[in-house]
This record gives sequence, structure tokens and C-alpha cells, in this order.
Amino acid sequence: MSSAQQRLNQVSSHFSGKKGAAGITEKHPDDIVVTCALRTALTKGGKGGFKDTAAADLLAGVFKAVINKSGIDPKAVEDIAVGSVLAPGGGATEFRAAALVAGFPETAAVKSLNRQCSSGLQAIVDIANALQSGMIDVGIGAGVESMSSQYGPGAVTEFSELLESHPESANCKVPMGVLSEDMAKDRGVTRAAQDSFAASSYQKALKAQKTGEEKTITVKADDGIREGITAESLGKIRPAFAKDGSIHAGNASQISDGAAAVLLMKRSTAERLGQKIIGKYVSASVVGVKPLLMGVGPWASIPLALEKAGITKDDVDIYEINEAFASQCVWCVNELGLPQEKINPKGGAIAFGHPLGCTGSRQVSTLLTELHRTNKKVGVTSMCVGTGMGMAAVWVAE
Repeated sequence: MSSAQQRLNQVSSHFSGKKGAAGITEKHPDDIVVTCALRTALTKGGKGGFKDTAAADLLAGVFKAVINKSGIDPKAVEDIAVGSVLAPGGGATEFRAAALVAGFPETAAVKSLNRQCSSGLQAIVDIANALQSGMIDVGIGAGVESMSSQYGPGAVTEFSELLESHPESANCKVPMGVLSEDMAKDRGVTRAAQDSFAASSYQKALKAQKTGEEKTITVKADDGIREGITAESLGKIRPAFAKDGSIHAGNASQISDGAAAVLLMKRSTAERLGQKIIGKYVSASVVGVKPLLMGVGPWASIPLALEKAGITKDDVDIYEINEAFASQCVWCVNELGLPQEKINPKGGAIAFGHPLGCTGSRQVSTLLTELHRTNKKVGVTSMCVGTGMGMAAVWVAE
């Protein structure tokens, strides 16, 4: 942590007089709060309910749901950040169009961004930072991905001779599955999501395109959850990357489609607008690790986010750690010494999917829903990030 951040934390503690969880659960007018966090269902890439639905259409649907559920006046929203990994042109054009279709006025600015698997969380943090600085008063951080239409060999371009000539640079394009094989020490089995997060999902008729025809479909729940799985049944699945490897479709994240969005503002703004506060953003961290060890990202980023928040790992009630692969998630959990019962209590990306740009924002909806359901307070969202990074954020449910 920088000396400036340490000093800022010291000054903040002087005002609150409380440390740890008691300090971050205090309420102040300048708190960055969440008044709505929801997502679409997540569906199987290439064969699920959204396989013919464009990413921007998913995004428009989730934007409309935010407006309807929160009751926010669309004119109050000043900026929208959308994380996406695979969208052509970064999604900048169609995401702006999706915001207009959803009902936001032309005064609402829109940007797209890509920090790979943490893109959705980075979008939220960017909005939180803009709120903290006073640049805007109300904003939305979102994430979306249509892996059905945009995932494949063309998602990563060939490196130039310049990039190939540097060993660490060249390692940035090594497939994640190979990295996970190298670090695999356990075969973690996720618990399947029990209720498809009905409280944070929404049911929406969407238009799908196939062979030039349009039809209306309704996707009510995640369709990637496997029923009746056991460690033995998963162990019989054919390895994906090496003939004698352990990484396969049963212990790696699913290729999926989906969108999620989080409405943020300062507490004073929420009270003025009559918005119901469901949670608070506390802190975030993003760090780099060796490209060949990209899966250890949560191990590096979670302690830093906790330090910035002024709490310890024991103060956290629930950790949402993205299961890019069971091996890397289990490794991070073990190395951090976190209780298994606090990790992804409703399941994770192995159970219901990992639409790359969506996951970081989806996790916030999942986390706040479960904190409310269990009457708990403090949560952390985190993920490893391709090319060797990790990101994490601390949240409080209200």
C-alpha cells in the first residue's frame, strides 16, 4: 500500500473511531452505495438460451431491468461503464446503442473497457472512483459477454516478433488451461447453485436471431447447472488440454452468455433520490503476477483489498472467488487459509458459467443477494485475470 493510502486510512480511522468490520459497516454521506444489482440468467455458450442473442441485446435487457427494479429516473444516470472481453471494437458502439434502447437519454455517457476476466468489476470500480471524485453523481457499472458468437481462435491475435522476443511477454498468450495443469494440486468440486439466484436474476423476453428468423424466448434460469454430479462422475470426463491431465469440462468454468449491471451513487444522493440502499462499495485492488501463474491472482489481490479496507480475512463472511479452474481456485483458498464454507456458497463459474466480461459484475449481485439471505454483512469478490493479474473488491450488505 502506498504511503498516501496509508495516511488516508489513518485519517479516516480518526473520524470513525472504529476499526475492522465495525469501521467499514458505519454509514457516512460520502459512502459509495449500491441501490440495484442484478443479472440475466447465465446460459451455455453455443447451445443455451442466449446462443442467438447479441451481447448488446442482453445488455439492453439488463439496463431496462435496472431502471424498472430501482425506479431510478434514467435522466439521473450520468455515466455507464461496461466491461467486455470479446466484443468487436470493444463494444463501444453497440453498448452506447443498448443504453439508448433501454431508455437512458443521450446525456448519459457510455464507455466500454477490457481487463479480461475482471472487466465487469473494473467497470464498477471505475464508476465508484468517478463518484468519489465528484465527477458524476449517479452511474452504472456493468458487464456482458456473448461467448456463443465471439469466442474462438480469433479472440487472440498473433504476436509480433517484438512481443514474441520477450519471454514474459510471450507467456501472456499461453492458454489458461495449460497454466492450470501446471499448478493443479486438487480437484475441487463446486456446489451447484440451488436457486439460480432468482432474487438477483430477472425474467425477460428477448429476441433471438437464427437463419434470418426472429423469435421471442424467455430465459428464466441458469441452464448450465449439472444435476446429481459427484467427484467420481466428474473424474470420468476426458481431459481437455493434455492426455494425462486433470483439467476438463467438469472442473473448469463454462463458456457462457450473460449480462449484469450495478447501480451506484453516494449515500447522500441515494437518500435524496429515495433509492433503497442494498450495499456499499468499500475498496478494490488490482495487481499483476507472472503471466504463467495467472491463476494465483486472487491470492495476490485479496490481501491488498482487505488491507485497503482496514479489515482482516476473518472479518469477511462470504468470498466470491471466480472458478476459472477448480485447481487455481482451490490453490488460492488454501494458500490464503480461507474456510471452505465461506467460498462461493451458492456455487461458482464451474456450476453456472463464466461469461468473461460479465463475471465481475455478476459476482456483486450474487454476493449481495447471499449476504442478505443469510443476514451477514461483509463480502469479497475476486478473480484471476488472463495474462497474469488479479482483482478483488470489498463490499458491505445493508
